[in-house]
Amino acid sequence: MLTKRTPLIARDLKRLYTIFFIVAIALFVICSLLTNFNIVTLIANGDAFWEFITEDFLPPALPKSSRIPGILSSVLVTLALAISATTIAAVLAFFVSLFGSEKVSPFPKAAKFVRGFATFLRNIPALVWAFILFSSLGIGTGVGFVALCITSFAFMVRAFVETMEDVSQDCVESLQAVGATFPQRVSQAILPSCLSGFLSWFLYCVEINIRASTIVGMVGGGGVGLTLFSYIKGFQYDIALSIILLIATMVIVVDLVTSKLRKEIMK
Repeated sequence: MLTKRTPLIARDLKRLYTIFFIVAIALFVICSLLTNFNIVTLIANGDAFWEFITEDFLPPALPKSSRIPGILSSVLVTLALAISATTIAAVLAFFVSLFGSEKVSPFPKAAKFVRGFATFLRNIPALVWAFILFSSLGIGTGVGFVALCITSFAFMVRAFVETMEDVSQDCVESLQAVGATFPQRVSQAILPSCLSGFLSWFLYCVEINIRASTIVGMVGGGGVGLTLFSYIKGFQYDIALSIILLIATMVIVVDLVTSKLRKEIMK
């Protein structure tokens, strides 16, 4: 007696997965042709890559003892750069985001322009801002600070606006009905409801900026990124690897700390 087999995946869903898989392959082929990417060439030249890694990068080496304090100091500069830029950007983003939410803003028609401006700034990476600012501010931590501040500001404006949009409108409307002013509505309705969300986004932005400050530093923004780039330019790859491991350790520690803090805040 033949039994009817029950498919593990519904036909419509299986068809959707098949179409998605075919489209993904087609996009990969088209993009490979446009960029002249050839995976066969990549595999064929893999020996040169591994030879470079094993002979030049490995094993990691420590710099001269006289230079270690300078490297550790540059790590602290990177941390300070990320935290200070995020803090200033968060304060500015909070006040601007109040005008970017149609539920909160005293000028609802201007909310779309505020969000559009933040979206425009956010879509330009910090590295591009750093290159733009080099011509006016020169090389140094000031460039890194401003570049990180701009991108963090734009990111947090959007994040803060979305957080405020999730707040119940009843509380805001009730305060408005009894004649509460705009600052009173913000302090009595928005801050108590959104503060944990604001802090969570702030900590997440610190995580992002720890990585971004290293990249910005490599092009002249100061900190450990600039130190790393100087060793790479000097063909001291083994010492550069030690700094890369130090950066990775720093990022992991910051991620663990901020993740723990976010969980505590969101409880």
